[in-house]
Amino acid sequence: MIFTEGTRGFRAYTSKHLDGLLSRAGFDDDTRLRTAAVATVLPFRTNAYVVDELIDWSAAPDDPIYRLVFPQEDMLPAADVTRLAGLLRDGAPAARVNQAANEVRRRLNPHPAGQLALNVPTMGEEPVPGMQHKYPETVLFFPKQGQTCHAYCTYCFRWAQFIGDADLKFASGDVDSLVRYLKAHPLVTSVLFTGGDPMIMGEPVLRRYLEPLLELEQIESIRIGTKSLAYWPGRFVTDPDADATLRLFEDVVAAGKNLAFMAHFSHPRELEPPIVAEAVRRVRNTGAVIRTQAPVIRSINDEAHVWAGMWRRQAALGMIPYYMFVERDTGPQDYFAVPLARAYELFREAYAQVSGLCRTVRGPSMSATPGKVCLDGVTEIAGQRVFVLHLIQARDPELVGRPFFARYDPRAVWLSDLRPAFADRFPFDPATPVARLSA
Repeated sequence: MIFTEGTRGFRAYTSKHLDGLLSRAGFDDDTRLRTAAVATVLPFRTNAYVVDELIDWSAAPDDPIYRLVFPQEDMLPAADVTRLAGLLRDGAPAARVNQAANEVRRRLNPHPAGQLALNVPTMGEEPVPGMQHKYPETVLFFPKQGQTCHAYCTYCFRWAQFIGDADLKFASGDVDSLVRYLKAHPLVTSVLFTGGDPMIMGEPVLRRYLEPLLELEQIESIRIGTKSLAYWPGRFVTDPDADATLRLFEDVVAAGKNLAFMAHFSHPRELEPPIVAEAVRRVRNTGAVIRTQAPVIRSINDEAHVWAGMWRRQAALGMIPYYMFVERDTGPQDYFAVPLARAYELFREAYAQVSGLCRTVRGPSMSATPGKVCLDGVTEIAGQRVFVLHLIQARDPELVGRPFFARYDPRAVWLSDLRPAFADRFPFDPATPVARLSA
């Protein structure tokens, strides 16, 4: 089979191409200007595969894949968009536009859930760059060459990685520092390479990061967080180093490590092109396991049949549905957020439509400051309607798996919106979680 989607080679589109791309949808001058204004605040990047193979331009701006990668003018407060659009219209200096954009960014909580204040580990008194260590057994590493993506999702909670502000960016090229840290923390059994997207890196660079971990007996699993199967499946089929990359995966598995692909699929259309099935087949043939995850996002995938169809297709291809997340409290959260009560109903309805093979999925889950909080249901206890929740993962392992209750609130979209039921406080204090991990 010949896959034309990959043979043309990867071609990226950035904000300098935005106006031309928007013209495909027939938008008027003012709409294109206001969209460009949003793109001064939130990062924009896509590629020819997404633009030509996944987006239905006749349905823009309502097409879900279009909304997934292109900024919308109502993602930000109208007054901010008007101000930025005016600066662009008047030809203001780039420094002035960026200053105005930065003022908006600072109000968007660029590092939620303690990423910057609590998750960065230390060796002695010094923070370790390019790493996060929130849970005792898992370390996140941000390889510096992998801190971009084949395309950016408009809802991405790591949007601050992509705006060019060094103070907000996690990145490191020092794999020796990672190895030293792991040896100093023998309870760590899993390393997650994240970004950005590690699969933006070529095989020789990726190998430099992965191979040193194969010598560490304590490491049981290596995870790669990636959107590449959705946004550039040619990475594993038609790219010049596709075969070499797959051999590297085989080496990881042969070393006795569980190689887990944490694949992000946000909509069933991302699974439709034949090249995706071939990419999944080739990755799985290396011995890697592909687990799938995504947040529930208003206007993109906030319907139960969308999730049920996505899980069924993933299972048919041999992938394991893993997480339905709740949109994090950062960036344009107000634009994308689905109320927790609605997210639970979506999950329950979708879960009821699939076989047991798909019921490996967990959610809806909030990756909040104390840990991953799962909403298990809505019920009535002692005459009070409540949310039933538990921590799937926690900074304090003693809290894992213990149910707790919050007052039912149909408007709540995040953990911070909830209030305890039957108690003065939750079993954790979101304002003062445990301290960062250190050597």
